Amino acid sequence: MDQRRPREKKQTKKGDLSTTRPPVLFFILRPQPKPENAVTIAVSTRVLFRTEREQKVFERHGVEEYLRYQIQHENEPFAPGPAFPFVKALEAVNSRLRQLYPQSEELFDIVLVTYNHAHVGIRLINTINHHNLFIERFCMTGGSSPIGYLAAWHTDLYLSADAQKVREALAEGIAVATVFMPEKQTEVSESQLRVAFDGDAVLFSDESERIFKAHGLDKFFEHERQNEDTLLDHVTCFLEALGKLQKKFYAKGQRLDCPIRTYLVTARSAASSGLRALKTLRAWGLEIDEALFLAGAPKGPMLEKIRPHIYFDDQMFHVEGAAEMGTIAAHVPYGVAQKRQAGKRDRRN
Repeated sequence: MDQRRPREKKQTKKGDLSTTRPPVLFFILRPQPKPENAVTIAVSTRVLFRTEREQKVFERHGVEEYLRYQIQHENEPFAPGPAFPFVKALEAVNSRLRQLYPQSEELFDIVLVTYNHAHVGIRLINTINHHNLFIERFCMTGGSSPIGYLAAWHTDLYLSADAQKVREALAEGIAVATVFMPEKQTEVSESQLRVAFDGDAVLFSDESERIFKAHGLDKFFEHERQNEDTLLDHVTCFLEALGKLQKKFYAKGQRLDCPIRTYLVTARSAASSGLRALKTLRAWGLEIDEALFLAGAPKGPMLEKIRPHIYFDDQMFHVEGAAEMGTIAAHVPYGVAQKRQAGKRDRRN
C-alpha cells in the first residue's frame, strides 16, 4: 500500500486559506496481472455504462459537438449499464482470489474498450472512480476499430453493443457477445458470479442444430442417439476460463462456497439428447454447476429464478425472452440460426 502524506499543516488564522492543504489521500496500488496470465474481459463503454444521451448528441450533431459535450460534462458520472453488475461480480471474485492466493496473477482483468477519443477518457476515469470500479486498462481508439487490439490483450471475452464488431471479433476466434439492456433489470447477487450458457452454437458447435433445422426433431433425436459417444466440436468459450478460476477455489476446499457458479440452460431434452452434451463437457474437463434441459420450454422463467449476471444464447428469440424477464442477455452470433441483418448500427461503442 502506498500511503502519501502531505507535510503537517501549519496553524493559520481563522479565514486564512493561504497555507491550507488538501486532505490526506490514501492510494491502494494493486499490481496488474500480466494479460497472458489473467482471464481478460473486454467491455465497451456502451455496455458498462448508460450512454444513450451522449449517443444522441453524436448522431444528431456530429463528432465535434459530441466531444465538446463530453468535456463539458466530464465531472458527471455515467449511470451503470447492463454489464455493470457483471463487472462488479468479477471484482468480488478477484477479492476472494487475492485472499487465497496473494501472489497469483490468475485473476479477472477488465479492459475498457471504446471508440472514443482520449479527451473522453477523463469522464470515463471519473465515472470509474465514482462507482469504485477497479479498471486500469483502457483502449480508446479515436474512431478506429478496436478489434485488432483484442488479441494483443489476450482477450477471453468481449462484450459490446455493436453487433457488427462482435461478428468481426468472432471471426478472429475471440469469445464475444452483443449485450442488450432489458426494460426491467433483476437484482443479482453481489457476492457470487452467476453465468448461464445455452448449449448448441454457444458452448458446442452448431452441428446438431443444423440437423434439426434441415431434417426436423425426429432426425435430430436419432442423430444424437447414434452419436452419443462422439464429442461435439468445441466453440471458443468463456466457460473454460471460468472453470480455471473455479478450480482454484476447489483446491482450497471451497467448492460449496465458490463465488463462481455456472449454468447450462438448453432447449435440448435430457433423455433424448442430453447425454451427448454432458459427456462432451466432461471429456473437455469442464464442470457445469447446474444443467437445465428444458425440452423446448421457455427459458425466461428459469433464468428469472437463476438470476445470472449474464446469459449467453445464439438465438435472438431466447435473448429477447430472457430480457423480458429482466435478465441481462447476450447474443452470440454463431451458427446456422443466425439471420444476418443489414441494419445500420453506429460504430461508436
